[in-house]
Amino acid sequence: MNAAEITMTPTMTPPAEPELVTAVSLVIGTGRTRRFVGRDHGAGISYFYVDNEPGEGPDLHWHPYTETWVVIEGTARITIGDQQLVATAGDTATVPTGVWHGFKNAGDGRLRILCIHASDVIIQTWAD
Repeated sequence: MNAAEITMTPTMTPPAEPELVTAVSLVIGTGRTRRFVGRDHGAGISYFYVDNEPGEGPDLHWHPYTETWVVIEGTARITIGDQQLVATAGDTATVPTGVWHGFKNAGDGRLRILCIHASDVIIQTWAD
């Protein structure tokens, strides 16, 4: 057996009753963006599901963990440090720990993007 190999016996009995987290329960305010905090649901990750109009998106901020974006629909202009990327549906980008970043909807239609935080809580420090 490889020392790095993890062995366990799978089970059909989860330690807790499975939970469905509805989209409507995650909506922030009156907008279309949703926030999932993993710790509240026994998950090791958190995420934002962002649904923005043209020109909208979060300003510069950073996290003490990595963040990965998956563009679902539209075009995002992603800023990572002093670099900019243009991502479209199906593209994925990751920002390293502690690097200033943000994104804006750079298209003419809606931007739907999944922002995955490698943490069971969301910690953000804003530039302004």
